[in-house]
Amino acid sequence: MAKAARSPTAEAPPAPERSRSAVGSGLRSLASAASGFLDRWSVVGTGISRLEKALGDQFPEGEHYFGLENFGNTCYCNSVLQALYYCIPFREQLLEYSANYKNPGEAEENLLTCLADLFTQISLSKKKTGVISPKRFVHRVRKENEAFRSHMHQDAHEFLNFLLNEIVDILEREFNTMKDSSETTSPDGGDSNGEVNHLANGVQREPLVTWVHKDFQGILTNETKCLMCETVTAKDETFLDLSIDIEQNSSLTSCLKNFCSTETLNADDKFFCDKCCSLQEAQKRMKIKKAPQILVIHLKRFKFIEQLSRHKKLSYRVVYPMELKLSSASDDVDCEYALFAVVVHLGSGPNQGHYVSQIKSSDHWLCFDDDNVEKIQESSLQTFYGSSREYSGNTDHGYILFYERIAKS
Repeated sequence: MAKAARSPTAEAPPAPERSRSAVGSGLRSLASAASGFLDRWSVVGTGISRLEKALGDQFPEGEHYFGLENFGNTCYCNSVLQALYYCIPFREQLLEYSANYKNPGEAEENLLTCLADLFTQISLSKKKTGVISPKRFVHRVRKENEAFRSHMHQDAHEFLNFLLNEIVDILEREFNTMKDSSETTSPDGGDSNGEVNHLANGVQREPLVTWVHKDFQGILTNETKCLMCETVTAKDETFLDLSIDIEQNSSLTSCLKNFCSTETLNADDKFFCDKCCSLQEAQKRMKIKKAPQILVIHLKRFKFIEQLSRHKKLSYRVVYPMELKLSSASDDVDCEYALFAVVVHLGSGPNQGHYVSQIKSSDHWLCFDDDNVEKIQESSLQTFYGSSREYSGNTDHGYILFYERIAKS
């Protein structure tokens, strides 16, 4: 699986994150010092929270709503982690991995074990709400990826791509280690489940399909049709999220249609046709061959402007629906999806601002703003579609959309 390209926002010069109140974190530090106890995840907060009072009897049974402490510029991390935690299939599989596979006494710490510990700590908490400090996880992120070590404003989409790809790499390494161990002890060198990457004669088998792939991976087909001989060349590629160009006063549906629209290759962009053995005019298009269970859509709000020699944030108004239909070549009918999370970028440019998450849990929409969690109305999501005017005071926009596939009855 190809690694995702780095987001342009990661190349922006350092700038301070939108100012945040330090009162809450200061009180938590004082409380911790007074008690003389600080567990490794720093769960804090006592009594009935404002959120519990707001939800009352409608608080979902067995659910937990925890804010995450911000370490100066880690809102990009917090917002993505919250969206992934309330991606129920991902959460359940991660918790299962933590409970059934990982041996705490033997496993070497890595990004996956830190994330599993964090999710487990939240899910097993005796409290319904509170604040948790993901210090070990953030420390591990910075250790594994130099790009996240600075105190500059980071990009949430780049972090999401890094995290998912890193989890896949860890799972693949663990599988290969187990396979090698099994082959060493097995008389015939075989594997009981058949999921090996190599055969004895050196023939490659299909790559390992992890639970990350099962949740997020889809397949795109890049088709090119030669206009001379009409031969169609098709190439498949996998994706964990779709990065979509946006236009002013548009909708997510229209942006997806443009993503799959036909493009003519001519003049200097002619296509070399293997059958014609020459450069020919051609038609090129991208289509979704296989739709994922969890559809993650990245709205490309940061565009490089050649005249300015820098990236600019596009405040375009793009309406994203609560329910979305997506055409897939492998399905007889359109795939239907329901929106359950939005990572919002607050700020006027790519090198400054703040990230929050708006998440649907059970029948409620909640806003996760680092250590603060509040109930919101579904209608408030419309505030973050963008502006219909080029110059507007509204700088808060939906950036990463998470849709879950609706099971057919």
